[in-house]
Amino acid sequence: RKWHTMIEAHVDVKTTDGYVVRMFVIAFTKRRADQVGTNCYAQSAQIRKIRKKMMEIMSKEAGTVQLRELVKKLIPESIGKEIEKQTQGIFPLKDVYIRKVKLIKKPKFDITKFMELHNDTDGDAGVAMLRPEAEEAENLITAGAKAADEDDE
Repeated sequence: RKWHTMIEAHVDVKTTDGYVVRMFVIAFTKRRADQVGTNCYAQSAQIRKIRKKMMEIMSKEAGTVQLRELVKKLIPESIGKEIEKQTQGIFPLKDVYIRKVKLIKKPKFDITKFMELHNDTDGDAGVAMLRPEAEEAENLITAGAKAADEDDE
């Protein structure tokens, strides 16, 4: 935008479940209500402070949750609102958004850990069928294999 300072920052964060994501944030300076001048430029020292605060908030918010919860935080723009609140003392900002999130590194897939997660079920194995299965209902793959065996004999 014209007459405003655009502030961008990015940070690499490791989530608790091992994913490394790179988050990009963008913000614009905001005119004060009683301001007479047309422009609202932030000084370079203020920009550095704001950028440092942005990176700190993004690392704190993303580094303490799993990837699934991080996505849930990104949808309502809660991280952007938090940055806006925290940086108000340095310089008022508006339109603070996480503009992009890149997945840099996936965790090494561990089958034992995966099975451990899915074995701790709370008895929710599904619902019993309301009507009994018909006699002629059969698995087509095993039926084909049986037919082939019978042909061989």
